Amino acid sequence: MSLTTLDPRTALVAIDLQNGIVGMPVRPHAAADVVSRTAELAEAFRSRDLPVVLVRVSFAPDWADAVPGRTEAQARGLAFPEGWDTVVEELSGHPGDIRVTKHNWSAFHGTDLDVQLRRRGITQIVLTGIATSIGVESTARDAYAHGYHVTLATDAMADAAPEAHANSVERIFPRLGESGTTAEILQLLAKTHA
Repeated sequence: MSLTTLDPRTALVAIDLQNGIVGMPVRPHAAADVVSRTAELAEAFRSRDLPVVLVRVSFAPDWADAVPGRTEAQARGLAFPEGWDTVVEELSGHPGDIRVTKHNWSAFHGTDLDVQLRRRGITQIVLTGIATSIGVESTARDAYAHGYHVTLATDAMADAAPEAHANSVERIFPRLGESGTTAEILQLLAKTHA
């Protein structure tokens, strides 16, 4: 499916582009490329007075705010280095950006993201981030369920496993919204938000 439009009130939502996550090996796009493409989109959105939302994941030192369910791949109890949850410098420093801290995979669950978007009249979001199959996909699913139009910048996201990224992009995202490259989204933004 090709991109059709961007609503008059569209927001960019960047998922987990923070020091501790962009430092991990990801594919099929390098984390530096994901960050630079997201920064390019962010500048284009800001220049049109469209909201930019920077989402980060973080937990209390004692993990009291982490999801309590038992899983086979537990992260609970890991010690993270100082500053691991700080949004990368390339996206920081813009006081008008909306900042959301999540403790779950989705940026909607347990946060004020939906309220922040609705109060600004947002009807569509463009998603970027790491990891495609976790934070990005979970947020896309919830955005769709909340009634937002969803656009996915597939070259501005990456995953630890290329097959997980491919599954999201090829099988899941077409059911949740429209996908395109950063260049295609920027071109559509210029056309619809001159």
